[in-house]
Amino acid sequence: MTITEARPVGVADAKDPRTLVPAEVFDALVEDLRRYHHVTKEYAERMLGQALVFLKAQAEIVRARAEGRPWVRIVPTVPVDPAWHAFILRTQAYLRFCQEHAGRYIHHVPFQDEPMLDGTALELTIPALEATGYYVDVEFWHGERKPCCPPECNDMGG
Repeated sequence: MTITEARPVGVADAKDPRTLVPAEVFDALVEDLRRYHHVTKEYAERMLGQALVFLKAQAEIVRARAEGRPWVRIVPTVPVDPAWHAFILRTQAYLRFCQEHAGRYIHHVPFQDEPMLDGTALELTIPALEATGYYVDVEFWHGERKPCCPPECNDMGG
């Protein structure tokens, strides 16, 4: 008898987020996350995968804003944000990703507003992630209602 893991509807059709970057970049980032955040390899891979899906969705928003199309603000969750930070530190790979997917650099401008605090922003984020066609690991998004940065971020001009 074979036992298979239950998967959400549509997951079989979802694309693997690790394909958004070259394998060597993915592996290096996973090692960075393991080293600096003391997580398992499997968790680091999942964490990074979700950061890449987030950035893919953010890239579409950057393009929409540049073209004057409607867009919504999306937010990373507490477990996803450190993977974004790790990617930013790999400056050359991050810039290549941004140019390829957004046509320009995707800035990380920490801020907090009411939609972030009450979970409304996350309700807009999840559909944007799903629209990318990449696998959305619900553990990293559902139930995560805490903002990714402290209140003093508002003082950074974001």
